[in-house]
Amino acid sequence: MKKNIITLVIAFLLVSCSGQDKSWRQLFNGKDLTGWEQVGPGEFVVEDGLLKTVGGMGMILYPAEKFSNVVIRVVYNVKDNDANSGVFIRIPEKPSDEWFAVNRGYEVQIDNGTRHVGGEYHCSGVLYSLTKAKAHPQKAPGEWNTMEITLDGQRTIVHINGELVTDFTEGDAVPEKTRDFEPDRGPRPESGYIGLQNHDGLSTVYFKEVAVRPL
Repeated sequence: MKKNIITLVIAFLLVSCSGQDKSWRQLFNGKDLTGWEQVGPGEFVVEDGLLKTVGGMGMILYPAEKFSNVVIRVVYNVKDNDANSGVFIRIPEKPSDEWFAVNRGYEVQIDNGTRHVGGEYHCSGVLYSLTKAKAHPQKAPGEWNTMEITLDGQRTIVHINGELVTDFTEGDAVPEKTRDFEPDRGPRPESGYIGLQNHDGLSTVYFKEVAVRPL
């Protein structure tokens, strides 16, 4: 008993001395859109405790703070293999429209299918049109996927269901922009806002968790 108490005290002191709590902080409360704001067309609605994309092309922004040196955990599922969405990261300023987020931040893609062209550079877990998928661990429509995005200085690492899909550091080579809807090339900041995309009327994606924790 005495040993267990000492262990707990030591653990408490380590957390206190580090000044950071390493536990997950939920950004979506499971009830409503408190803390989020819509940018651009379409919307997100809360249905049965889940965030649901409706129409587009828009996004919801978490405007309260910028994030750096964190892990972002997003738990999502898609209605079908052609459903399109994404997680925006490293947005330098609060966007007035979604295209600012596309061109000035990064979009971590959610797209299992082929309706949206681009192949290995436009599929789930990549930085949209910039990085090539290292794996395809996404589950079938209706099953929950866990995406973890690590922002470590200038490095961005993406795992889906525990498998590495993207490992990118600012300055790594990227393909040239070939379509007008692909993002502008160039560096992104270490610290930025985050958001979720509602892509179009044919795409339905559900999110049940959006959480962050410090590295």
